[in-house]
Amino acid sequence: MFEKFTVIPAIDLKGGQVVRLIHGDMSKATIYGADPDETARRFEEAGAEVIHIVDLDGAIAGTPRNVDAIARIRASVKCAIDVSGGLRTIEAVRATFLSGADRVSIGSAALLNPELVRQACAEFPGRVFGSLDIREGRLAVKGWVETSQLTIAEAADRFRTAGVAAAIVTDIARDGAQVGVDPVRIEEIAKAVRIPVIASGGVASLDDIRALRKRFEAGVVGVVVGRALYEGNFDLRDALAAAIR
Repeated sequence: MFEKFTVIPAIDLKGGQVVRLIHGDMSKATIYGADPDETARRFEEAGAEVIHIVDLDGAIAGTPRNVDAIARIRASVKCAIDVSGGLRTIEAVRATFLSGADRVSIGSAALLNPELVRQACAEFPGRVFGSLDIREGRLAVKGWVETSQLTIAEAADRFRTAGVAAAIVTDIARDGAQVGVDPVRIEEIAKAVRIPVIASGGVASLDDIRALRKRFEAGVVGVVVGRALYEGNFDLRDALAAAIR
């Protein structure tokens, strides 16, 4: 699955619309479109092999809220889609796969209900990612509105035991802010957790992508890119090219 460093464009859904948040604050949502399936088609046409979809409403509610929008995206593109947000029961995980997800990312449930992650990995081997959402060195849960007492290392141990295929590591302080990534910190986390890591949060330039790509051998296998694409800092074709040179 991780034979090369991968750039993954993101589509965040709130009320069926394409939005981006700053620092995960739902009150600071910028709307970029009302047609997520068209956004997905543009990403695929530019060369995306996988698209990361976040059900923001679901993350807050604790159950998927944008299943219909995800199904429309699935019908619009052939590339893989990874879905997160509100996946706190095995029924929700199954429903998300039925809606067309190729992979799911589980965050809060991994910390609140470790058995769910084990069951999901057993039923869908190689198709479950874990999410490590980090704020000031601690793990955020429930749509980033609460903080867990678990350490990053403890959460990673749960992921490894369960059998997740990778961990999406989001730096909440950088997410949506276009302030640049911290590649050294991401590399440190990848080495510590001993799970393939996909970085998320803060990408502002192609140099950020290049800096992370250089950490591929250390276990940093990809990056999720959002606001920088929507704001036109660079286009996806250039981002994909930066990932290979």
